[in-house]
Amino acid sequence: MLLGCIGDDFTGSSDLANTLAKQGMRTVQYTGVPNMAAKGDVEVGVVALKSRSIDVAQAIRQSLDALNWLKAQGCKQFFFKYCSTFDSTKVGNIGPVAEALADALDAGIVVFCPAFPGAGRTIYQGHLFVNDQLFNESGMDSHPLTPMTDSDIARWLQHQSSSSVGKVTSTDVLAGVDAVDSALAREQSMGNRFVVVDAIRDEDLMTIGRAVEKLPLITGGSGVAMGLPENFRKRNLISQTKVPWTGQSGRCVILSGSCSIATRAQVDLYSQAHPSLEVSPGNIMNKITTAWDVAKWVLDQTGIPLVYTSTDPESVKQVQKEFGKESSASAVETLFAETAKLLVDGGVSSLVVAGGETSGAIVEGLGITTMEVGPEIDPGVPAMRARDDLVIALKSGNFGTEDFFAKAVKVLSTDLIDPPS
Repeated sequence: MLLGCIGDDFTGSSDLANTLAKQGMRTVQYTGVPNMAAKGDVEVGVVALKSRSIDVAQAIRQSLDALNWLKAQGCKQFFFKYCSTFDSTKVGNIGPVAEALADALDAGIVVFCPAFPGAGRTIYQGHLFVNDQLFNESGMDSHPLTPMTDSDIARWLQHQSSSSVGKVTSTDVLAGVDAVDSALAREQSMGNRFVVVDAIRDEDLMTIGRAVEKLPLITGGSGVAMGLPENFRKRNLISQTKVPWTGQSGRCVILSGSCSIATRAQVDLYSQAHPSLEVSPGNIMNKITTAWDVAKWVLDQTGIPLVYTSTDPESVKQVQKEFGKESSASAVETLFAETAKLLVDGGVSSLVVAGGETSGAIVEGLGITTMEVGPEIDPGVPAMRARDDLVIALKSGNFGTEDFFAKAVKVLSTDLIDPPS
């Protein structure tokens, strides 16, 4: 194994795996820290954790366990993946986890770059933009779990870390690899261990990738990982053998637990022409709706049904206020995990899942331990084979075009009873 990656959620990990596979590296995503060695032909191992919103100490412990396993596989460089929307609060978990990993690797300087221009996320003068909006004006300031109220990534990161935070701006990045090298050296000489690096184009990500070739630890969204495979390729370490992809026969179902603006638009479009069931978080908490009820409804449908709790953030906050944030989130995740298991047991062989926490719960509930990365459905979202009889797509809430669900079904399933529209 050449590159060892640690993702703080499941959809983000599949986003990263997709990026690296597209660049020609044989990539496997693991659910949690494996208890056995990786296969010998794996070039990138992505350990997917659910550490984004958990207790900081627990997130650090899980991440260090993942690091130790990846070290044992012979990895030569390490990548800590978080979302291109830098999902975190003032207390973490991105800064504390990165600091623990940096200490374990004796990393003197660590790059932070959540940019993903292909999905509209760019960094300019250290500020995160979503298309033409400052990040804190894009709706993420009202996220129910990780509200981001400041688009200045260096300033936000400084709240989370005892390490001093600096910046490398687009002036240096646009000037090329040597300029980025010099800028990183400058920041380190000024005592800045963590450095936020601008990126507004894919070309910038490739430049950054070449500049960090000798750094033990890089952090960011999947975009900045785009430039890393070339460093291994030029040393003839990559086989560049593509894994063939074939969709799965059998029934396909869509499960959405995200309340992001993008996912809500996707739900609205898909539900206009397909069987759809909205599940109220309040009904879940009051045990009015159970996994058995949902699974029965799905299996009674023809076509490709959608089940969703993708309601607006204000409704989510009301449920959290009444039942508690952790309890309500756990109940929704548990319902989706139990529903997915009932569906797979009932013959469903393709799953499209929206939402990071929902994806993590479903993958763990189904006992999926490894996923081979297949073709890209939309930027940041690959199709993946979980077993011989099961394929899956895990979509971050903010990702995908409005017709994402129809496109995902087309890639995953070979039996389109209800052709996507």
